[in-house]
Amino acid sequence: MKTYVMIPTYNERENIGKLIQEIVNLKISDLHIVVVDDNSPDGTAKEVQKYASKHPEIELLLRTTNRGRGSAGIAGFQYALDHGADYIVEMDADFSHHPKYIPAMLNALQNADMVIGSRFVSGGRDVNRGIVRRIVTFLAGVYVRILLGLKINDVSSGYRCFKRKVLEAIQLGTMISTGPSIVSEVFYRAHVKGFSIKEIPIEFEDRIHGETKLNYKILLKTLLMVLKFKQLHKKGLLFETVSKRNT
Repeated sequence: MKTYVMIPTYNERENIGKLIQEIVNLKISDLHIVVVDDNSPDGTAKEVQKYASKHPEIELLLRTTNRGRGSAGIAGFQYALDHGADYIVEMDADFSHHPKYIPAMLNALQNADMVIGSRFVSGGRDVNRGIVRRIVTFLAGVYVRILLGLKINDVSSGYRCFKRKVLEAIQLGTMISTGPSIVSEVFYRAHVKGFSIKEIPIEFEDRIHGETKLNYKILLKTLLMVLKFKQLHKKGLLFETVSKRNT
């Protein structure tokens, strides 16, 4: 089975080389890595190209327009599908999602359509994060679960593994997230389509190198987008193109 690990990046030069090497060292059969870089000014793309010159299974998707976490994720998913992926792993580049969990996630995918690396199931942990951020994460999680009806403990986890059929069914071309709300949008669309979702425990460790892209303004926008997903679904427009939504 062909597996793609999809990693969206922006200014992750300090992390991406080590992360790539850790994934390569797992020696998973027919595993490919696609780094989706939004033309990072710190030279992230050049670092990826350096590794790609030695490892043909490493690929770079360099984006110079329509940038953002959401659109990068959608572009990366579509790239993996277009290149024949059977399984797709999505993860961050800052080592908050450690590659050591990838084999367990792929194994769990044998009994589910989608697998989440979760902080909030037995055995999972949230490491090195302040109390304020933990409270915000908890309250945002309650909001998303109640509003969207998700039976998932870690609704903000971007460490996920999918069978191909999930990403095909959620209709990537109709998604509206340009930022971090893509995490909730993917969860909700998979939930609406009736796919089985399983959580496995991970230790989520806050980044050591680089700066987080999340702030309270982005968080508020994300929570408002979650409300929009719900409204679109009520109107029967969640999976419609933008042009049909506006008619």
